[in-house]
Amino acid sequence: MFSMRDRYCLITGSTRGLGAVLTRVFWESGANLILVARNADDLDRQLASLGSQPGQTALRFAADLENPDAAREIIDAARSRAPRLHVLINNAAVQGPIGPLWQNDWRRWLEAVQVDLVAPAALCHAAIPWMIESGGGSIINLSGGGASGPRPNFSAYATAKSGLVRFSETLSQELLPYNVSVNCIAPGAMSTALLDEVVTAGAAASGANEYNQAVKIRREGGASLQNVADLCLFLTSPAARGITGKLISAAWDPWPTLLQHCAELAGSDVYTLRRIVPQDRGLAWGVNR
Repeated sequence: MFSMRDRYCLITGSTRGLGAVLTRVFWESGANLILVARNADDLDRQLASLGSQPGQTALRFAADLENPDAAREIIDAARSRAPRLHVLINNAAVQGPIGPLWQNDWRRWLEAVQVDLVAPAALCHAAIPWMIESGGGSIINLSGGGASGPRPNFSAYATAKSGLVRFSETLSQELLPYNVSVNCIAPGAMSTALLDEVVTAGAAASGANEYNQAVKIRREGGASLQNVADLCLFLTSPAARGITGKLISAAWDPWPTLLQHCAELAGSDVYTLRRIVPQDRGLAWGVNR
């Protein structure tokens, strides 16, 4: 849909699920890729599968985002081999422990918050000066279940993804003078390894609603990975640079038409998370007289 020729794009969690689709879509759009995942062998196979394209390069960096130093090491290594950075897609995520908070393994809970919230923030912290030097760009943070409403039995994942949405909105305001947009994408329930973990945990740990939905999605197919990747491509294209600070649903929002509404979006709280007060629901008792 949009040419990314001569643009450099860093994608985390690139070898599986959505990350693999993102890699293919951005490669086919003409982008130069900086791919990050934990397993070096998987990255090598991914690079081999891309094939060669005139004028395009693909680099790979094996890193574990549970390591607090990984973000800085990734960006330092990438800067030594790539001339610019225009796009950062924080896609890598872990499910974390499933079940009531007090029954969770606390170390795994903290590891989930590290991978799903702290690592994306750290990558932004390390990458933004490079993006500004490159003339601007786009950051996409993948949100997930629990970001816009309670998700019992998934407190680590939901907490991290909720924080990622507000982090993205805040960062977007800081970056307004620098031609760097920041958005979150709600991909919908995808049939990926994270979904398999819900099924494996069972209804007792996941909760009946989560478990039944996961079984149904695994049987019938979930949200389109291609649609999510297309939305990422749209939001990181120069055409969509005016859209920033938003949480956009790949499945439910009419994102292909958003270019017609950039001015309205910029001055509104549409596609953001906000506190609801009694007056918003027609209740008078919330007014402090």
